[in-house]
Amino acid sequence: MGTGIVFLDASTIDYGDIDFSEIREIGELVCHGSTSPDQVAERCAGAEIVITNKVVFSADVLSRCPGIRMIAEAATGYNNIDIAEARRRGITVANVPGYSTASVVQLTMAFILALSTHLVKYNGAAHDGTWSRSGIFTLGTWPFSDLEGKTVGIMGLGAIGKNVARICNAFGMKVIALRRGESAPESPYERVDLYDLARESDIITIHMPLSDYSRRLVDREFLSRMKQSAFLINMARGPIVEPADLCRALEQGTIAGAALDVMELEPPREDDPLLRAPNLIITPHIAWASIESRKRLVHEIAENIRGFLAGEKKNVVTA
Repeated sequence: MGTGIVFLDASTIDYGDIDFSEIREIGELVCHGSTSPDQVAERCAGAEIVITNKVVFSADVLSRCPGIRMIAEAATGYNNIDIAEARRRGITVANVPGYSTASVVQLTMAFILALSTHLVKYNGAAHDGTWSRSGIFTLGTWPFSDLEGKTVGIMGLGAIGKNVARICNAFGMKVIALRRGESAPESPYERVDLYDLARESDIITIHMPLSDYSRRLVDREFLSRMKQSAFLINMARGPIVEPADLCRALEQGTIAGAALDVMELEPPREDDPLLRAPNLIITPHIAWASIESRKRLVHEIAENIRGFLAGEKKNVVTA
């Protein structure tokens, strides 16, 4: 028998268009579309390698899965796994960094363009008859400005943030980035403190990991310091932005608009106030999920598993 591999939530990356044959070549793969917390231990029984995107492996869950030798995280973030406990138990955990950079950058720019041109409003006006009733050939209900000459503030200047900066430069925008402490890495972009970034930016886009520092970083105080004409974009993690404060800022016109690809609870409750907030674009955590990104993800998962079986530490986060 080959190596036992189980994918606990394969439906998170396979929408009927992904081929897992590269992983099947390595071992006996069993795929489950989704797995509830009370099913984890049973489904991991007999498997040496577990693939998970969002299924939680707490210390308690790990204690009930004694046969696991490796957890292959089907994502970049791995906060669903108790890394310290996995390390204590000798379980290798490997993630997949960088696979979705192009896809996330693309949706970020789509948000910047949509917000800055009132694209959603104008599309609605064309479809609901507003344009048809116009007395002239055009419609100027929501005047907009050029991106050229505007300032974009980037929170998190990693691979995604740097690529967003590069494209914003191509639009003639000035780029500034959040500075944390005095040891910020050198970059061609001006580093500024948190509230200076809020004050100076016409568009703020978030690309930083969720941490004790970033949790609720964008709150009422931060939003109050933004320009009334400015837009906020969150492409990172929902809890970085305080949802009640953002909702209030949009309702009161403290800022001009926002776009979110992530929310604190995913999927959100149907009565979540943000779903009815004005001037807000929301997409269902799709920025990472181009077909090319998901194919790269599967390939890198396979590479991580091959590395583990060969005794190599490839993308290992428990080392």
